[in-house]
Amino acid sequence: MSKAFLRFPVLIACIGMLSSCMPHTNGDSPAAKRDAVLQMRSDTLAQLYKDHPAARSDIHKSAGYAVFSDVGVNIILLSAGGGEGVAHDNHTGRDIYMKMISGGFGPGLGIKDFRGVFVFHTDKAFDQFVNSGWEATAQADVAAKSGKKGKAVSGAITVAPGVDLYQITENGLALQATIQGTKYYRDDELNGT
Repeated sequence: MSKAFLRFPVLIACIGMLSSCMPHTNGDSPAAKRDAVLQMRSDTLAQLYKDHPAARSDIHKSAGYAVFSDVGVNIILLSAGGGEGVAHDNHTGRDIYMKMISGGFGPGLGIKDFRGVFVFHTDKAFDQFVNSGWEATAQADVAAKSGKKGKAVSGAITVAPGVDLYQITENGLALQATIQGTKYYRDDELNGT
């Protein structure tokens, strides 16, 4: 059999997995979708502040932050995921609606549902994220800093210069985060463009 013929079932499996795990917000209108994303942000931040109260100050002092909901599927050696979120500019108070998509290869089986809160400590990092999009292509599977060790805020994981990530799972604040192979970009529909 040719290699191209063998790749076709893999491609079909990836497309099927990705479409099954893409988020579905309540309502079809952009206004209803924006409301659902804002409710997700509110719920996620409430959970983060409950689990890790110091995060409130970290977010308040930042240039901006972004909150995402991500659902991923991993079947044997293929993984795919998708999500939605909103970035908030702390200087202007403006919200920018965004999407995310991820995919990769690696062993595993199951469905992962998590929320991520990115904290941007510089205007440059925030602007790059919302205006140019962002790709997490390098492995960002690291342990959270504990106490005052390291430069990252306790409970957060540094994923890029000037960018920390709090990842929340159903078990609370995650001690590690994997965002490899994930692309973040503006949601043209929800931003009205």
